[in-house]
Amino acid sequence: MSIPKTFSEARAAIAQGTTVTQLVERSLAEAERRKDLNAFLELFPVSALTKASEVDAKMKSGTAGPLAGMLVSIKDNICYKGHKVGASSRILEGFTSLYSATVVERLLAADAVIIGRTNCDEFAMGSSNENSAYGNVRNPLDPTKVPGGSSGGAAASVAAGIVHVALGSDTGGSIRQPASFTGTIGFKPTYGRVSRYGLIAFASSFDQIGPFAHDVEDIASVYGVIAGNDPRDSTTSRRPNEPIVLADSGKLRIGYFREGLERPGMDPEVVAHLQARIDRLRNEGHLVEPVEVPLLDHQVPTYYILATAEASSNLARFDGIHFGHRSKEARGVEETYRLSRSEGFGPEVKRRILLGTFVLSAGYYDAYYAKAQRVRRILRDRTLEAFERYDLLIGPTCPSTAFAPGEITDPVAMYLQDIFTVQANLAGTPAISLPTGTHSNGLPFGLQLMAKPFDEERLLSAAKTLFGA
Repeated sequence: MSIPKTFSEARAAIAQGTTVTQLVERSLAEAERRKDLNAFLELFPVSALTKASEVDAKMKSGTAGPLAGMLVSIKDNICYKGHKVGASSRILEGFTSLYSATVVERLLAADAVIIGRTNCDEFAMGSSNENSAYGNVRNPLDPTKVPGGSSGGAAASVAAGIVHVALGSDTGGSIRQPASFTGTIGFKPTYGRVSRYGLIAFASSFDQIGPFAHDVEDIASVYGVIAGNDPRDSTTSRRPNEPIVLADSGKLRIGYFREGLERPGMDPEVVAHLQARIDRLRNEGHLVEPVEVPLLDHQVPTYYILATAEASSNLARFDGIHFGHRSKEARGVEETYRLSRSEGFGPEVKRRILLGTFVLSAGYYDAYYAKAQRVRRILRDRTLEAFERYDLLIGPTCPSTAFAPGEITDPVAMYLQDIFTVQANLAGTPAISLPTGTHSNGLPFGLQLMAKPFDEERLLSAAKTLFGA
């Protein structure tokens, strides 16, 4: 028996007599059946079934939380007390978390059931999920293609119908890009809206936890639970976390990125789809105008300079002495550092640590890191200026549909997969990828909507009412 695709469908099934325990059993069985996808690194049958039994009892007594019956997966960089977590890296192999991330605590308190931890690019570094120490994730819609990254396993777990919602992390597009590749909805909240406590850091000023789902209502339900101030994360906003009401927001002022229609290398079908959507929005009475993407060709370099610098600092703790794998061949302190990190980290992580260390080094700090920080401020200011005129910005999520493993071998070409997504992370704004198109090759692709900081309600309402997501 299949698993309901959305949380609302699951609640309807529960109202008809299906138990949460039965839903969890089906989910675990489906995850085992789809092991070929390599989406899950580990399932949590004991804790999931225990939680399901608890939720069933609460539903009978009328005390169940708002997410009772929701099946969730978590990316392998989100901590869950008593469960393994490793950022899909050999350097953390076998590590069991001593505490739970705030988002996990809030999900469990709302009576969601966590099914397992999903495969990802090592330390969330990648755009294809080819960088995991535990092998590639396959796209459920076409196993010969990648699911996108770095949250590819999370996206695949939703696209395959194993869970209703998956939590991923988005540093430069790592929720929205795999959502585009797998035909799911991927949402990155405003920076600081969702606690990063318990998230293994890649780049602390960029990272943001967010959900994948098939339905905007499911996105809103989860966001309403996990968002809000956390005293354990000083970067979280103190703004009250108001419930999201998905309502018709009336006629909107929408800016679209002309570069998304004109940039070389764009798939013509993605461009044509975006243009058709723009025309449709105009016909519906919305003001839709072209807007220049601020410093488009500088966004990816700026992002990778700053993100790798932060990664170099964040990952320094994994040295075989403080944390992480310790080489059995090492003799002495220096060799312990060198061999432990050489054996524990994969090629892409090493590449980014080296780049980050370089841009922070004496003689290069001002030329690269400090300059990138100034460019980031200009990008944020220009983005916020655009929101003084427009309610939303629309553009492509990615230049193309999912590609085959090994198809992109040039690291720079891979980094450019993020060209339309990094702006939201640089500026700290909320953004969502919606599965609005299907290519002639049979694969889905998404359009991206952005809103001003803390305007999640307008963003999600527009996604629901304008695009039927």
